[in-house]
Amino acid sequence: MKRTMKKYLRVFLPTVLGLFLFSSIASAHVTVAPKTSTTGAWETYTLKVPVEKEVPTTKVTVKVPSGLEIESYQPVPGWNYSTEKDANGKVKSFTFEATGEGILPGQFQQFVFVAKNPNTATKAPWDAYQYYKDGSVVEWTGDEGAKAPHSITDIVKATTADQNAMQNMNKTTSEKTSTKVAPNPTSSLPTILSVVAVLLSLIAVVVAFRKK
Repeated sequence: MKRTMKKYLRVFLPTVLGLFLFSSIASAHVTVAPKTSTTGAWETYTLKVPVEKEVPTTKVTVKVPSGLEIESYQPVPGWNYSTEKDANGKVKSFTFEATGEGILPGQFQQFVFVAKNPNTATKAPWDAYQYYKDGSVVEWTGDEGAKAPHSITDIVKATTADQNAMQNMNKTTSEKTSTKVAPNPTSSLPTILSVVAVLLSLIAVVVAFRKK
C-alpha cells in the first residue's frame, strides 16, 4: 500500500506543482479589463500590473489602441501620470511612474482610466511596457499565446437597449437644459405690473396738472 502511494505521489506531485507554477506565471501578465465593451461607450478600464520578478516595478507605459480616446484617469498616491499626444492633441500613450519604491515583489497595482470607445466594432490591443528597478523592461506586446501577450478588449456593437439608454440619457440632459433656459412667465409678472403702475401714475399726474 505504501509503495503504491509513493508511486502515485511521484507521478501526480510534479504534475500538480507544474500546473500551479503555470497558473501563477499566467496570472502575472499585465492586463486591461474589461475584456468586452460596446461601441461608443465611455468605458472605465482597469490596468492591473503584477510583479513577476524579485525587484520592484517602477513604471508602466501603455499604448492607446487605435480609435480609442483617453478622457480621464484616477490619481494613484505615489505615482505620477503623464501622456504622449499626437498632432491632433489625442493621447497616443500614457505612463504611470512611481515616485517611491513602486510595486514590490509579490504585489500588484491597479490603475483606473476612462476611454471613449470607437463607434465601430473592433478588437483593441493594449501594448504595455513594464519597467523594473534593475533597468529591465518586459514588453507586453505579443499576440495571444505568446510569452508576453498584450491584453485585448473586444469592442462589440452596442445593442438596441444600450442605444436606447444612451438616447434617453441625452434626452434627459436636453430637457434639463431646456428647462433651465426657458423663461418663466410668472417671474416676469411683477416687472410688467410695475411698469403699468408707473404709466398710470404718470397719466394721473398729467390729468391733475391739466385740471389746474
